[in-house]
Amino acid sequence: MSGHSHSHHHHHHDPAGGRIATAFFLNLSFTIVEFIGGLLTNSTAILADAVHDLGDTLAIGLGWFLQRQGRKAASSAFTYGYQRLSLLGALINALILIAGSAWILSEAVPRLQDPPMPHAVGMAGLAVLGVLVNGFAAWKLSAGKTLNERVLNWHLLEDVLGWVAVLIVAIVLQFADWPILDPLLSILFTLFILFNVLRNLRATLRLFLQASPDENLADEIRERLRALPHVQDVHHLHLWSLDGEQHVLTAHLVLDIPISSESHARIKASIRDACAGCGIGHTTIEFEQHDEICRDHAHPD
Repeated sequence: MSGHSHSHHHHHHDPAGGRIATAFFLNLSFTIVEFIGGLLTNSTAILADAVHDLGDTLAIGLGWFLQRQGRKAASSAFTYGYQRLSLLGALINALILIAGSAWILSEAVPRLQDPPMPHAVGMAGLAVLGVLVNGFAAWKLSAGKTLNERVLNWHLLEDVLGWVAVLIVAIVLQFADWPILDPLLSILFTLFILFNVLRNLRATLRLFLQASPDENLADEIRERLRALPHVQDVHHLHLWSLDGEQHVLTAHLVLDIPISSESHARIKASIRDACAGCGIGHTTIEFEQHDEICRDHAHPD
């Protein structure tokens, strides 16, 4: 006999989609401003940032599209729904960011040899605008908890830090003839962001491989279920995540009492309480008697 408890989350309003949409339109508008500004100030650093921002805009647009697709209802083809599409978005965005960072490094490193002198006042003006626009977009996305939003947030933080670098360099260049500061700072910031993106990429790949979203969480759920009245043992416990937020749990519980409709309802309620607050969107629990042979016994955990 098996007991199934289902908890489905219906969101009529999608705050993540709204946050990503705001970031997308801000970035798109600003990228156009940057290309014009880069040409006017004769600053290769700003042009490089414009290309980088263009990549970010594409990544954010993709993230927004996947976030919206991910909210479609489940179908017979995609029985869990489309939430994992946002995970795909996080993966693609991380790869775009790695490629963009590699491109910035390939531009900045040769520039160390003979750095050009840009129009410092125009650079400073664009940098202030850049910090404000990207800072606002990053602040909007920082409220998000999905992996997709976290990766997109790094895109924007990278831009904010890049503009801070451009601003510092622009101010220094008005007083000193040190154009080499520009490529040096962009290299440092790019390496810093690259480190964080690789860490996020690792988390995304783990979820793709259906690793437990948190090893401690799997152990904690196992202990919570074991501690329930009339539960003798817990086995075949599997925990994985759809998108880093919504988890899926399946487990077999061995009971020391016969299953009646009364005990069935009571145990189900205690399981629901035990799993509360763990981010589990889909739960499937199978009940077994202590003298029963588990039908999945042939398949070890």
